[in-house]
Amino acid sequence: MSLFRAAAGALCAAVIWAMPAQSEDRPELDTLLEALRMTDTVDIMREEGLAYAESLALEMMPDADLDGWQASVERIYDTDKMQNLVEERMTHALKGENLAPLNEFFASDLGREVVELELSAREAFLDPEVESAAKDQYEDLSRKGALIVDQIETLIEDSDLIEHNVMGILNSNLMLYRGLADGGAYDLSEEDMLLDVWSQEDGVREDSAAWIGAYLLTAYQPLEDDEVDAYIALWQSDEGQALNRALFATFDRMYEELSYLVGQAVAQHMRSQKL
Repeated sequence: MSLFRAAAGALCAAVIWAMPAQSEDRPELDTLLEALRMTDTVDIMREEGLAYAESLALEMMPDADLDGWQASVERIYDTDKMQNLVEERMTHALKGENLAPLNEFFASDLGREVVELELSAREAFLDPEVESAAKDQYEDLSRKGALIVDQIETLIEDSDLIEHNVMGILNSNLMLYRGLADGGAYDLSEEDMLLDVWSQEDGVREDSAAWIGAYLLTAYQPLEDDEVDAYIALWQSDEGQALNRALFATFDRMYEELSYLVGQAVAQHMRSQKL
């Protein structure tokens, strides 16, 4: 499930971001990453990141040189570096895990269809109007007690999707503040940053719950009921839970590093405006 959204020490983050993925003999993992179409996922995440960075600039730097800012964020959201980090982190997170059942499922007709539907839904959500309409539909179906909503809630609860997303977003926001502070944009203590981030928790949880429900509805509504049940069973398995943990660990780390670099870039552009 591609549910990771934009939202270690600073030196460590910068160093790892610059490192290429280590070359290892990992045919089963390569097969899994290809079946999950991880390259396409990273491409969509880049588009999300660029849109987020644009909105951030309009909020924090309304008089900024947008062309210069765009060039900066395009260097940050570099798909090759993002892909390298995904491969490196997934290799570490799934070391010693049995990937055969996962590869078998995602190589099946249902597995390929699910991945295509997830990617299509994620790409469609780049349009705010599509996302808003999906949230309205999810609320409507939830009130009606639709089976697909019950199935989605099972998926969410089994993999603790909302809490994983909340913590990932809050950690990314903290890294954004650290980037801003280290870049000289603001004089913020660690305590100030933590207090501000934790004050966002309730709003982030509400937004995450609405987004996840709408996204999963958009992705899985075309499937038959028994196909959704089969997908639920995959994520309930030991192998599915291992993949879930690996995906969140991987993308949480990526978002934290990206957020720190975006914060530094904002600080640099704010300093340039003052000169």
